[in-house]
Amino acid sequence: MCMCYTANPDGRHLWAMLLGDTLLHSLTSDTLSTSMTACVLHHPAAIETNPLQIHDDLPIPEPGPGGVLIRVAACGVCRTDLHVVEGELPTKKMPVIPGHQIVGIVEKTGSAVFGVDPGDRVGVAWLNHTCGVCKYCKTGKENLCEAADFTGYTVDGGYATYAAAPAAFVYHLPAGFTDLQAAPLLCAGIIGYRALKLASLQSGGSLGIYGFGSAAHVALQVARFWGIEVYACTRDEKHRKLALELGAVWAGGTTEQPPKRLDAAIIFAPAGEIVPAALRALDKGGTLVLGGIHMSHIPPLDYDWLYHERVVRSVANNTREDGREFLDLAVRIPVETHTEAFPLRDANRALNALKNDAIRGAGVLMCDS
Repeated sequence: MCMCYTANPDGRHLWAMLLGDTLLHSLTSDTLSTSMTACVLHHPAAIETNPLQIHDDLPIPEPGPGGVLIRVAACGVCRTDLHVVEGELPTKKMPVIPGHQIVGIVEKTGSAVFGVDPGDRVGVAWLNHTCGVCKYCKTGKENLCEAADFTGYTVDGGYATYAAAPAAFVYHLPAGFTDLQAAPLLCAGIIGYRALKLASLQSGGSLGIYGFGSAAHVALQVARFWGIEVYACTRDEKHRKLALELGAVWAGGTTEQPPKRLDAAIIFAPAGEIVPAALRALDKGGTLVLGGIHMSHIPPLDYDWLYHERVVRSVANNTREDGREFLDLAVRIPVETHTEAFPLRDANRALNALKNDAIRGAGVLMCDS
């Protein structure tokens, strides 16, 4: 028995078993004649065990009528990828190709695609597809869709030389950003932007940022553009230094109390033990936004920390409108992404570096080198 890889009509990837000459999911002769390289997760495991396997002979996915085929140039490395790889999120698809900050060139479009053409440079983010008919989709909350697909989690992602995606969920990327610079905008940037919107801050307000990785270093730049004072709380000196370089008025340790009460705070680190410190730093009526898809256990909270109408809320995914708004804003600021490039084949090394806070800014896999 051996494993074989194919794609369904929507461009979503499926694994099939080959028993002798019997293929449970048939492949076309065209698919068999072409191949791509990808980093594949077969079983969740600690990233220290380097669980992503390199495959150099996977068939290139075929886009469905509403899909596009993208030659991937770069794919950002996100903490959500780490949660998928290590099994901290419930398994939805296995094997799976992780990666949801995809930058590349459209090579092929489906017969029903309009507005996206071969040769266009596009990005693919976390939200891959929504049903369009549930109560959330109908009320502008597609990020909460009950039947959503997510890139690199429920469908294959961008740790590969090719990826397929629904055309309605790709973004045309601004020309002012290189592939390396653009990749972190597609999750770190978009989710950071949504977290800032949910913080409901006005110009002149004060914001605490807890954890200072990819999303935080972009969100800080947006906050400063909006006239918001930023106070960075992070455990690593190199990250505190970067925060100050980007315009933070103060940088201290993760649980260190900032020099003033804050109007809002965002926790980007997946560490529930930070919540009490962030709540204690809030002024009356302040909002604490939890910016991650996964968080470790949150300790019991003293009601005094919540009293005076303080609010705790989470961020769940993003809408396409969030993506379009943020990419337009990123050009006007302009956002400067600090990146560290890794070859595609070094995806395990990149995720190990991410887990150990060894990346200053955002890690990006270069998939076309």
